[in-house]
Amino acid sequence: MSRKGRLKPRSAFTLVELLIVIVILAVLAAIAIPRFMNSGQRSKDASLKSDLQLVRNAVQLFQIDNGAYPASLDALTNSSAPASGLDAAGAAKTIHASDWKGPYLQSAPSDPVSGGALKYGTDAGSVGLVSSTASGNDADGNPYSGY
Repeated sequence: MSRKGRLKPRSAFTLVELLIVIVILAVLAAIAIPRFMNSGQRSKDASLKSDLQLVRNAVQLFQIDNGAYPASLDALTNSSAPASGLDAAGAAKTIHASDWKGPYLQSAPSDPVSGGALKYGTDAGSVGLVSSTASGNDADGNPYSGY
């Protein structure tokens, strides 16, 4: 056979093949990128929910052990019993050192969304309630005030 009759092996992609690959990559990127766009916000939201649950549990344990709510969130981190706490009406109530089983937290967490301290209720009707200081809504559209 002569040289002119043989086919040369292909050594490159055609323009159509390259365009198909680019379109497939663009479609995959269009699907994947929106899922990761607000992942930072979602992680802050999840961290806030977790921190609130942790602090609320610590406040509840403090109240069960001592018969009083902590006067502040910092009282949860004390290694010795504080002199007093709060009753349900917000009035001072003596805490006995023999009832103390703390510390209830290593450190009081801050609000990961707002960057400030968590809000702690010390007035009648809100004693012992822990909430976020963030304003607005989370990544799913739920208000932070509802956490």
